[in-house]
Amino acid sequence: MRSRHVQITVNLEQIRQAAEQIRRMTGVKLIAVIKADAYGLGAVPVADALTDAVDEFAYFTLAEAREVGRPGLILGPPEGESAEYLELNLRPTISCLQDAERFAGLPVAVKVDTGMQRFGCRPEELSELLGRCRAVDIYTHATGVEAVEFFDRLTRGRPQWRHAACSSLLAHRQTWLEGVRPGLALYQGAMRVSTRLCQVKKTRGPAGYTGFDYPYVGVILAGYCHNLRPAPVLINGRRQRLLEVGMNTSFVSVDPEDRVGDEVVLLGDGLDETELGACLDCRPHEILCRYGSMGQRSYIPTGRRAVQVLGARATAL
Repeated sequence: MRSRHVQITVNLEQIRQAAEQIRRMTGVKLIAVIKADAYGLGAVPVADALTDAVDEFAYFTLAEAREVGRPGLILGPPEGESAEYLELNLRPTISCLQDAERFAGLPVAVKVDTGMQRFGCRPEELSELLGRCRAVDIYTHATGVEAVEFFDRLTRGRPQWRHAACSSLLAHRQTWLEGVRPGLALYQGAMRVSTRLCQVKKTRGPAGYTGFDYPYVGVILAGYCHNLRPAPVLINGRRQRLLEVGMNTSFVSVDPEDRVGDEVVLLGDGLDETELGACLDCRPHEILCRYGSMGQRSYIPTGRRAVQVLGARATAL
């Protein structure tokens, strides 16, 4: 559920620059992962911004790819019919003989399990699987450098192009192979989320459902129905904290100088995904998805005014 009181600003130029930097650094094919609505930043505007900066896009489902309307790779288990993949110029991921036979004759990608143990064929099954399908590329969802090195030895010399490096492995040259598959590395620092204080008051003893004790508190119009959880925030450049998160509203610590209408930064301005992820015991990927769903998104492209998403497409404000 999105709150109309929470503003999300996505810097498309920063995302594009991140892609261009990765391409310059690696010199190999670049697959931009835009699954899960581009990690909560908006798959359609992000894809539009990256069109001529990447080689193709990776989705998790056919539905995601259909919404964006651009060629690429489906990372999730195969679904739908061959005709849909041909129509949208997409490659399903194949990891078993049954799927190889189902999509016989269609350009596909073959995935090898190198330790994740979630989808992917076993290494000893790869040769037989490749002999039963029309594989364009071979890839793995590697959990570390050693997994990529094993994958490299397993697949070296085959005619298909290979990719393994997600964002966490980009610092290791030996993982680049013939392509890289960044997601988080494109989006870190590109989203700012904020709201405003609707109340500020001096407390008279324990407050809220939990009876927390803090001398000065503010209230914001966002809560757990908007995916908010107790975490650090910024108010007037000072570190504060969400003291109690309710369904539609939350209490936040404030200074006596803070006033109604002051901005409360939930993400951005130095309060980044990594810090919030550590605070909430989750990965930065989850922070982006969670915070990207809290409110109304607007976009800042290069040299243009912010744009606001209405439905799937972006329109200028």
